[in-house]
Amino acid sequence: MSIVPSLAPKMDLNLDGFRMGNRKTTDILEFVLPAVASLLILICMLIWICGVRGKQRGDEIYGGLMLGDISTSRELSDRKVDFPIFSFREIASATNNFSDSNILGHGGFGTVYKGTMDGDKEIAVKRLGKGSAQGVVEFKNEVLLIAKLQHRNLVKLLGCCIHGDEKLLVYEYLPNKSLDAFLFNASRNSALDWTTRFKIIKGVARGILYLHQDSRLTIIHRDLKASNVLLDADMHPKISDFGTARIFGGNEQQSNTNRVVGTYGYMAPEYALEGIISVKSDVYSFGVLLLEIVSGLKISGIIDPTTGHSNLIAYAWSLWKNGNMSTFVDASISESSSLNEALRCIHIALLSIQNNPNARPLMSWVVSSLDNKDIELPEPKEPMYFAHRSYGADGAGESFVNDMSIASVEAR
Repeated sequence: MSIVPSLAPKMDLNLDGFRMGNRKTTDILEFVLPAVASLLILICMLIWICGVRGKQRGDEIYGGLMLGDISTSRELSDRKVDFPIFSFREIASATNNFSDSNILGHGGFGTVYKGTMDGDKEIAVKRLGKGSAQGVVEFKNEVLLIAKLQHRNLVKLLGCCIHGDEKLLVYEYLPNKSLDAFLFNASRNSALDWTTRFKIIKGVARGILYLHQDSRLTIIHRDLKASNVLLDADMHPKISDFGTARIFGGNEQQSNTNRVVGTYGYMAPEYALEGIISVKSDVYSFGVLLLEIVSGLKISGIIDPTTGHSNLIAYAWSLWKNGNMSTFVDASISESSSLNEALRCIHIALLSIQNNPNARPLMSWVVSSLDNKDIELPEPKEPMYFAHRSYGADGAGESFVNDMSIASVEAR
């Protein structure tokens, strides 16, 4: 009996201890739970702030690009950046730290690398030259122009990156690279039968028509050439390199520039000599490209020294006058070509490279004439052409001079 009273106090003591423990736990929870909740709220706020800052970063890039851009139409002032801004680390990782083995080629203002993102997505990265003022202009033009252009015959810009002095542009990757890699390569031009060449001609024409007429603003490419026409897996053409492009707004038909930027042979005479830019400047370049595609010959190459023809345009015109245009067609496609189609393309090319810009057709007429053989073609007039001369590796510093103006030409 004496055991019972002795146990009771001990049991009460243990219950009191248990209650005290519960109160301590409750006190701790009352302190910890608000702290955890506050921490979660803080994390959410940080995530939200990072998102806002990321968007602001994109807007800052856009604002920086627009600042001081006197050549850009006011109609672009309400445009927003709506394509990805990649980090430098992402792009460096995708290109194996810009490995030489990833180099696809060298453009006018930088090197182009192949890269892989997200495991299997292939991209092409243009890394603009550091410290190049013209490279900054090219970067700005590409971001402002091509990001908003949507056409099957224009290369798609996927995003960009600004990291210190680094300026990078990320494009879709096209496995067959550029047209010149096939057209002027004896071991590869067999892939360019006449059907493929005609498809490329029409695709390029439609791409230029979109730039001139169907896009929001009139855009003059200014550097249309074989190396700026890229080919996808099915050999469909896509026009690339909008770094030197110019925008025309409203009813503007032509413009003047003191600095002529382009590639020798492809530049229209009024542009090379007087700095006059218009849609007809691109029409001229297209005409030269058309002659190259049909003949397989370079505008800058030595055509036939024995006959004195050192220029592709002079050679084409000579054959036209003599009624022997079939000789101009690339021998490698003689069996696969429709001679009438090829001769019609040469005729359109000669109309496109006439000296008088007003005599050259619009791209809308060119596209229609390529699609419709019933459209009658007028007689072309003799074009102006320049003898090819060598000025070193890059041709830098060459100037065209006439009685009216001196236009400095930047080779690309």
